[in-house]
Amino acid sequence: MTTNDLFLIMPQLILVIAGMALMLLEPFTSAGRKGRLARIAVLAPLLAAYMLNFQWSDERRTILQGMLIVDNFSVFFQWLFLIITGVTAFLSVKFNDRESIQRGEYYALLLFACSGMSLMAASNDLILTFLGIEILSISTYVLAGFKRTDVRSNESSLKYFLLGSFATAILLYGIAFIYGGTVSTNYGVIRELAVLQGTVQTTTLIGLGLLLVGFGFKVALVPFHSWVPDVYEGAPTPVTAFMAVGPKAAGFAALLRILVQVFPTMAQDWSMILWILAILTMTLGNVVAVLQTNIKRMLAYSAIAHAGYILVGIIPNSDAGFSAVLFYLVIYTVMNLVAFSVVLSLSRKGDLHVNLDDYAGLGSKAPFAAAALSLALISLAGIPLTGGFMGKFYLFSAAIQEGFIGLVVIAVLNSVVSVFYYFRVMVYMYIREPGAGAAEPEPIGWPVQAIVGIGVIIILFLGIHPDKILALAGYSSLALK
Repeated sequence: MTTNDLFLIMPQLILVIAGMALMLLEPFTSAGRKGRLARIAVLAPLLAAYMLNFQWSDERRTILQGMLIVDNFSVFFQWLFLIITGVTAFLSVKFNDRESIQRGEYYALLLFACSGMSLMAASNDLILTFLGIEILSISTYVLAGFKRTDVRSNESSLKYFLLGSFATAILLYGIAFIYGGTVSTNYGVIRELAVLQGTVQTTTLIGLGLLLVGFGFKVALVPFHSWVPDVYEGAPTPVTAFMAVGPKAAGFAALLRILVQVFPTMAQDWSMILWILAILTMTLGNVVAVLQTNIKRMLAYSAIAHAGYILVGIIPNSDAGFSAVLFYLVIYTVMNLVAFSVVLSLSRKGDLHVNLDDYAGLGSKAPFAAAALSLALISLAGIPLTGGFMGKFYLFSAAIQEGFIGLVVIAVLNSVVSVFYYFRVMVYMYIREPGAGAAEPEPIGWPVQAIVGIGVIIILFLGIHPDKILALAGYSSLALK
């Protein structure tokens, strides 16, 4: 391996080395000082992001015998993953203290999960993609059940592990079928064979279908979504926030690269499959979210619905659609981190007080938290002057340009449905009176206030001036072609 190769994988190396250091330091750190280990989990993504900043280039570079690709698309997503990981570690410190789960391996698992997501975005080989998925999956399986004394947390971890194992097996079968049809797992070789053959072999088509099932589980597409509500509800809230944005973005990054770079000749086939999945995902996510009274479960079904919206940008198979997907994943990340940060800060020991009734009268008791959560929900609903509106506007515009008008009409109708359950939370916060004996919300610590404040500014800014982030998303998505 050359010095240049080491430089290109330095961000991943920093994450892995920092994670190993946390594991080694854990036994030698006293119980009262374990919270300081979180500093490594915050500083490591910052250092990795700094190194990553030097990798922007119009040139596509491959290393590790062509298995890893470094281009603007992978750099864009790695930046997003590093931000998600750093913010999650930052938010976890007080929560872990309160729940008595302050341990170094928690932060090590976050860093390992981030390295897995980075591999998924930068992979140029199906085997490396699978390794990235497994690194991410194993880390999140453990994180979901990190509250070992909580039955709900244990249940969520076990359910996630069992269903994830089935999805992994299906994904492996898909890789095996593709290898059987092309005798390669390298993206470039598979694409060249598909172009030379002129027609797609049946084994390759079956393999692609199985891959879509595996990735459908990771990004929570219907009908592969059943794990989401229970896992989101039972997992520690910072982990839920991480899972709602990180693995979803990583799944879409890997899926985009495979569909666009490996199977462009099958675009008509996968576009039709995604069209059906998008409608099912949007509709079920929004309709079932209306019935939820638990905030975490409501946001879980909301996440399912938003996976359907993101598919609307992939289906047209156009540059405008891909740039819209990248832009939407950025604002989707910000909206969810703000929402879950508020939910985290208002929950009590035991991760309780996450039902709608617990938010009654919050507007007068905790005006900052109520206002921030309201803005996040308004943006998730796609109301104008927010980043969420601009994200949906670009997704739907890209679909309309390619003639998918019916799909956009269904997506807009689903957005109208979502307004009900998002605004219902606001009704509870500002109109409903708290019940007798309702507990007063605890003051929000300055770390959460800082994260929420920055998120609110970004939501408003992208709702008015989205041009720079959209341009960056478009510039990065060009690497797919």
